[in-house]
Amino acid sequence: MAARSEFSLVGMKPIAGKLKKLTQELSFKASRAAMREAFRPVAKAARQNAAAVDSPFTARKIRDNVRLQFATRFYRETGLLMYRVGVASKRGPIPRGNPDEGKGGNTPHWHLLEIGTEKMRAQPMLRPALANNVGVVLDKLATGLEEQINKIVTGL
Repeated sequence: MAARSEFSLVGMKPIAGKLKKLTQELSFKASRAAMREAFRPVAKAARQNAAAVDSPFTARKIRDNVRLQFATRFYRETGLLMYRVGVASKRGPIPRGNPDEGKGGNTPHWHLLEIGTEKMRAQPMLRPALANNVGVVLDKLATGLEEQINKIVTGL
């Protein structure tokens, strides 16, 4: 199972109050836009970290498969907003011979680099991307929420 990081925002009562005054649909729209912008630095750092561990001997690059994605199913099931930063790869077993599919090709081995194996040390790329950018994410989230709310309120 994937490691999960959760944060609680303290000191955002004015913004939370403004969000509660909006309809659920409008607050969802503002929150989702602000969250996407806030997590872009994490995705960018993950791409930079992945570039450092990518093999120079193949055309497949983990950095090309790093994604910032809204968790739609999680939202439908819980009603909570969540964005994920991760590596997109095809499901299923690693193909025999591990064929090189070229630029943008499948990188099913990324998790082996991230968490390591008993014979290979871990070379994390996603965990440090979040750990090193928590402050930036929270700052951007606060300012982004404020901007999105103001944009919605002035547009009404």
